[in-house]
Amino acid sequence: MGERCIFHSDLNGFYASVEMMLDPKLAGKAVAVCGSTEDRHGIVLAKSELAKKAGVKTGMVNHEAKQRCPELILVQPHYEEYLKYSELARDIYGRYTDQIEPFGMDECWLDVTGSLSLFGNGKSIADEIRETMKRELGLSVSIGVSFNKIFAKLGSDLKKPDATTLISRENFREKIWSLPASEMIYIGRSTMSKLAGCGVRTIGQLAAMDRNVLRSIFGIVGEEMWKYANGFDDSRVKHKDFEIPAKSVGHGITCNADLKNDEEVWKVLLELSQDVGHRLRLHRLRAKGVQLSVRDNALFWRQAQSQLEFASISPREIAEEAFRLFRKNYDWRREVRSLSVRAIGLIPISDPYQGDFFTDAEKHEKIERFDNAVEDIRNRFGKNAIFSASLMGDLKMPGKAGNEMKLPGMMYK
Repeated sequence: MGERCIFHSDLNGFYASVEMMLDPKLAGKAVAVCGSTEDRHGIVLAKSELAKKAGVKTGMVNHEAKQRCPELILVQPHYEEYLKYSELARDIYGRYTDQIEPFGMDECWLDVTGSLSLFGNGKSIADEIRETMKRELGLSVSIGVSFNKIFAKLGSDLKKPDATTLISRENFREKIWSLPASEMIYIGRSTMSKLAGCGVRTIGQLAAMDRNVLRSIFGIVGEEMWKYANGFDDSRVKHKDFEIPAKSVGHGITCNADLKNDEEVWKVLLELSQDVGHRLRLHRLRAKGVQLSVRDNALFWRQAQSQLEFASISPREIAEEAFRLFRKNYDWRREVRSLSVRAIGLIPISDPYQGDFFTDAEKHEKIERFDNAVEDIRNRFGKNAIFSASLMGDLKMPGKAGNEMKLPGMMYK
């Protein structure tokens, strides 16, 4: 088999671009999509190219973004429109291949190897997709073209907006080895800090490291990083209909405004857990544990997990365990920006599972009967037919109540 031809496509300033199509008066202006445009502590979720050039960054609070760019226009998000355009973009990709792997609403990997004999070389196909995207949807896209997924992703990041970047076996050392190692996917702040301690700051330095040393420091992840830096990535682009077998079920959000106290955190955890419990029922699964991820307003993540007394499908039990983890592990040095709740240790709902001698089985069964009744009402009359009174009032979550969207691949940006 010949060389693979892999694309990574990234719709440029996606949320802001869609907003400018919805309101043409925004065209050619610095625009930021914010969870809340009124609240001083609202957060920038996405920004236009002009706003980016002025120094506006995703995750900034509104007032800081306005300081960077006084002419910045703040708009509220329209998630249904983003999802619609995401699906339309994937329809265009589908004209060239059925191997389309979403990575969020605005990014996809494509394997067009089988289409080269029909449509030409990788660069010409990528250029054709970019022109089609502009003509039919009014969106610009940057596309990285390479022989593996890792380098294709780097390529789409190298030149923006509206560009095609080719990274080949012949030029990848010249193109990417001088880049910071943090530019490579899966290398976050913590990993980068450890790499810097080893004298590694660029992808080229990572590639030159002794792979055994990396493995001794990072485990198998260290060896994977070394392989990626040297171009050894044979991971496949998944078929467009591929669904990952559920090992966990989770839901997470970036809040409209930073959370300031336990009460606000509890409300968001309860709402997230409603969604997690609903999905567990859909997949006929129970969770033996809960994992909580918290990101503060300095964008640092913390994570903790624990076992439940009983394997559960109850949103209330999942939320209570997540809240217990939060209170045990979070010190409130900073306000909270993002929360994620994940049900882990999944087993079929029909499997027997016994708690220990000291757990309250009767209470657990009552909670599950109550949750089953609530789920039945929601299935018949809609999500907002019944909800916890504690969720009334200001809930700092994006989107309107009752709007449920299945986001492709990853669920937030």
